[in-house]
Amino acid sequence: MKTKIVIFACLLIPIALFSFQCARNSGDSAMTKVQRGEYLVNLGGCNDCHSPKVMTETGPVPDETRLLSGHPADEEIAEIPPDLFSPGGWFTVSNGHFTAWAGPWGVSFAANLTPDEVTGIGAWTEESFIQALRTGKHLGTGRAILPPMPWLPIGKCTDEDLSAIFAYLQSIPPIENMVPAPIPPPGQQTPTAE
Repeated sequence: MKTKIVIFACLLIPIALFSFQCARNSGDSAMTKVQRGEYLVNLGGCNDCHSPKVMTETGPVPDETRLLSGHPADEEIAEIPPDLFSPGGWFTVSNGHFTAWAGPWGVSFAANLTPDEVTGIGAWTEESFIQALRTGKHLGTGRAILPPMPWLPIGKCTDEDLSAIFAYLQSIPPIENMVPAPIPPPGQQTPTAE
């Protein structure tokens, strides 16, 4: 039980810092909108889940060539033992990139946040991006955004900060990477994509 609490707490620390910063006045005139967005993306730890990793002497770090491109489309995930998630057992596990997460909800994959128009968020509008983070729905109207994506605290950011995040994400290089659809838990239907 202590291990689960520590793991969960480690995931929440960047989210808490991010939410605190979003609640503060974002009217720093020295920063452009894109710079503010980059700052918030880094503070929020978006690369922790949305960027594939490379192994270094100090552990995994975001792969600079694939930043924010989501779960690698060509990477297969290991089979998850059917009895892994149970009362008193594990709640969630992740792959080595921290881009695929399994839990009682099934398997979720970190989205491609680059401005690729087909596989990323390049065709999204600022309004649909903000709506997704306010509602927890893909494009603001589609399937549920699954754990561990902390859409609820991020959705409490100001429109100005969410707009800055979107502006930054639209400014980075597009990376073509079709992230797999979520895998539902055994016995449930696959969620609809949009």
